[in-house]
Amino acid sequence: MTASLVIPAYNEDRRIEHCVREVANWVRGRPGGLDWEVILVDDGSTDGMAKKAAELALREKLALRVVSYSPNRGKGAAIREGVLASSGDPVLISDTDLSTPLTEWTKLADELAAHPIAIGSRALQDDLVRKKQAPHRILLGKAGNGIIRLFAVRGISDTQCGFKLFRGDAARALFRDARVDRFAWDVEILHLAQKRGLAIAEVPVLWFNSPESKVRVVRDALQTLWDVLRIRWMHRGDSDSL
Repeated sequence: MTASLVIPAYNEDRRIEHCVREVANWVRGRPGGLDWEVILVDDGSTDGMAKKAAELALREKLALRVVSYSPNRGKGAAIREGVLASSGDPVLISDTDLSTPLTEWTKLADELAAHPIAIGSRALQDDLVRKKQAPHRILLGKAGNGIIRLFAVRGISDTQCGFKLFRGDAARALFRDARVDRFAWDVEILHLAQKRGLAIAEVPVLWFNSPESKVRVVRDALQTLWDVLRIRWMHRGDSDSL
């Protein structure tokens, strides 16, 4: 049995070595008794990250597939490309900084029998958030979640944690219909999932804030807000079944 790990990356030259080594060590243990295909999506990087990742993977004996394109399109576009290039079941999505350790995947995997989607959450168990964001980011996140729950996704406390697990068929069906290219990608995917009646498990996971976050607070918050407000409109005529 093969599972897929999809990692989006943009100009991650400084963090890619740690990421590749951690992924290689994790995959060698065949978590879940599965063989893992690892797909790194190079979202139009200009810092030579893709070449560095491939060289490191070769030394670590990690069968890494790099999907590259140019120019930069955004995190949502990168994840969509990676998921649609995947063939495994389940499909795990993780950030390059591994803010949630890959070992936390077992918590999500335990939910897949009853839920086609299991998402990591920073909002359900405060003691698992070991390195917190700056106060202004926390406040902005809470305000944003209120808007998300009002306009797009019901009953989810944290839609934005980058650690998510899907049954393979559900992942590829959802991402095939996705259109959001930037940070509101997960809001769109969860909106589509709820619209199609797919059960979502929200699971508390370990999380360590990365000080090197690529999120630009004002600009990206405004873009995300705009995307959240238009998600319902974009998918108003979509079928409610897979």
